[in-house]
Amino acid sequence: MMRKERLKKFVLLLFLLPAFCMCSLSDQNTESLAKHVDPFIGSGGHGHVFVGASVPFGGVQLGPSNIFKGWDWCSGYHYSDSIIIGFSHTHLSGTGGSDLGDVLLMPVHGEVSVNRGKQDNISNAYASYFSHDNEEVKPGYYSVLLDKYNVKAELTATERVGIHKYTFPSENDNHVVIDLKEGNGDRSTDTFLKKVDAHTIEGYRFSKGWAKDQRLWFTLKSNHEIEKLEVYDDTTPAGEYVIKAKGAKGVISFAGNPKEVILKVGISPISSENALANITAEATGWNFNKIASEAEEKWNQELSKIEIETADPELKEIFYTAMFHSFIAPVLFNDADGSYRGTDKKVYSNPGFQNYSVFSLWDTYRTQHELLTIVQPERVNDFINSMLAIYQQQGKLPQWHLMGNETNAMLGYSAAPVVVDAWQKGFDGFSEELAFEALKASGTFQLQRGIAPLMEYGFIPREKAREATSVALENAIDDRSVAQMAKGLGKEEDFEYFFERSESYKSYFNKSTGFVHPRFADGSWATPYDPMESIHMVGDFSEGNGWQYTFLVPQDPEGLIELFGGDENFTTKLDSLFTITGDMGEHASIDITGLVGMYAQGNEPCHHMAYLYAFAGQQWKTAEKIRYILNEFYTNQPDGLIGNEDCGQMSAWYIMSSLGFYQVNPSNGIYVFGSPLFDKASINLPEGKSFTVEAVNNSDENVYIQAVELNGQPYSKSYIRHQDIMDGGAIKFVMGSTPNYDFGSSPADRPHSIL
Repeated sequence: MMRKERLKKFVLLLFLLPAFCMCSLSDQNTESLAKHVDPFIGSGGHGHVFVGASVPFGGVQLGPSNIFKGWDWCSGYHYSDSIIIGFSHTHLSGTGGSDLGDVLLMPVHGEVSVNRGKQDNISNAYASYFSHDNEEVKPGYYSVLLDKYNVKAELTATERVGIHKYTFPSENDNHVVIDLKEGNGDRSTDTFLKKVDAHTIEGYRFSKGWAKDQRLWFTLKSNHEIEKLEVYDDTTPAGEYVIKAKGAKGVISFAGNPKEVILKVGISPISSENALANITAEATGWNFNKIASEAEEKWNQELSKIEIETADPELKEIFYTAMFHSFIAPVLFNDADGSYRGTDKKVYSNPGFQNYSVFSLWDTYRTQHELLTIVQPERVNDFINSMLAIYQQQGKLPQWHLMGNETNAMLGYSAAPVVVDAWQKGFDGFSEELAFEALKASGTFQLQRGIAPLMEYGFIPREKAREATSVALENAIDDRSVAQMAKGLGKEEDFEYFFERSESYKSYFNKSTGFVHPRFADGSWATPYDPMESIHMVGDFSEGNGWQYTFLVPQDPEGLIELFGGDENFTTKLDSLFTITGDMGEHASIDITGLVGMYAQGNEPCHHMAYLYAFAGQQWKTAEKIRYILNEFYTNQPDGLIGNEDCGQMSAWYIMSSLGFYQVNPSNGIYVFGSPLFDKASINLPEGKSFTVEAVNNSDENVYIQAVELNGQPYSKSYIRHQDIMDGGAIKFVMGSTPNYDFGSSPADRPHSIL
């Protein structure tokens, strides 16, 4: 529901941390921004977000797991559920595919079972009911009361260590179950458990799921003496101390039956010894509250990189939760000493960078990585170096990379615009020659979906690849970014090749219908063809239809406008995208959500489309649609995300759009104006700089930009450059209730796509 006019006459100024100050929050007399974060937002509906304890971009995501019941449990937890089976150390956040849930622990009191249970029967199982009334989650901390045992479980984390605190109802018959058999929709292929000494257990879990060959080692340290570790092969007793099996489970019993137990679990992609070293490096001592406080401080450090001023506490909650969600992934995939296991399963020591994984690139290339170039510049070189290392290990840049595994999910070679965008913006902590080598190799990788027919025919025929037309349109975006870098490096032959390929999107445009149109190998238009119809997985388009994919040209809006015959025809068609309704068919993807006409905010291919009006000189239409989307599809409720979070993309769109600008072309550093949501926002930048966005006369009715000042000077353009932001300064938007049709209308003032 659209929000009513909010009182904005009085704004409390927050004195926040400088961007990279490493001082304690308690020393700064500041408000904790973490208190505005509600990690339950997006845990209902189809948001699929992670709920639990983590630190920014940490390799551990320690949180509750439900019994896996399908798509809406991709993260392992869904707000609608009432059963917890334990607390595992790895979770995905917002994805459309499920995996992980590694090394699950469950505290039990009384009779012990190693049977997980079923949704309709947990009587003879270790699973327990719980209530949201007895659940608390905030950045770096999670707690819940397990009804079955009256046990309070509390969780916190460092980068590579999960810390559990279990408070039992009495000092007898208290145990902890370890389950290595099942994860979140995957299956174990090899497991190992061993009691090393009176306070230590180690093991590993190898599994197959979305990640085809995931390998994780762990070491568990207890603050109380472990009297016994009983080990089971699935549900069959297998003795004590050691087992190597496909589905090892264990029951820990403690000497003296303590009422409170603290466990530290380090994880590693290399060995249990390294997992123990991670504990030593990151989680010394047994002060649970201190570690939880440090985790919260790390979140406050990152959240403080953007300060917003608004009289509406609900908006503040939505914004800072979006920041929180945007900083969960990519995740660290190495040990404290820097070593990691590559895609080729070899161990790499001293790589010279922090290695990351969980790259949901088909989603995140559109906004999240652009956001990170502004608010996480210290990590960008590590992200790119991680991608280049993956290229060296598997022969192409990551497509959808998960814990050292290439899943090959989705389409295009979407790391390309991310790499080129970083290079274009001046990040130089990686080899540009290696980067271009990786781009060129990925763009000609024959096993990549659609690449072979593209190189043979110059386009991708309908019968030569699954979802051929959307694959071709995505490849054109990636090809344009490669051409852009080739041009900058003076590689003229490569520039001409990839630029010509990037123009192939035009060959799908049927001027007689005004839609992109699938084609057969002989060049003819495919029939029958209904641009309204969406056929999931086996149709012409990936998670969309012809209406939506007709506008998937963020790299060249000017060329798309020309195909339509000019500004008027283009904007008329774009207007129709936001008003047309119809039946997408019984086989349509469930990802197509958040509809405004056929525009779908709940799925990534549409995310740039409202901004296209600015390229045709009608920025005011961008403004009204962006403000509507911000208010309509983002709330502070469990179903407050209209679609999958997708590792930060859905929230990154909100952050950028609410600030008032958005990068349409994913690799050229041009930010198109929308409609700023807040009275004032300050981006804290490196070297003590800041960039301030002020919206004068801002309200729910005053959504249209009347005039702009940049650094105190009148500014007529409907965009700014990345460097304008990073240099520091201030931009002021004067807002009004009626459109200023002249603003940004001149061709000289419109955004542009440049090589």
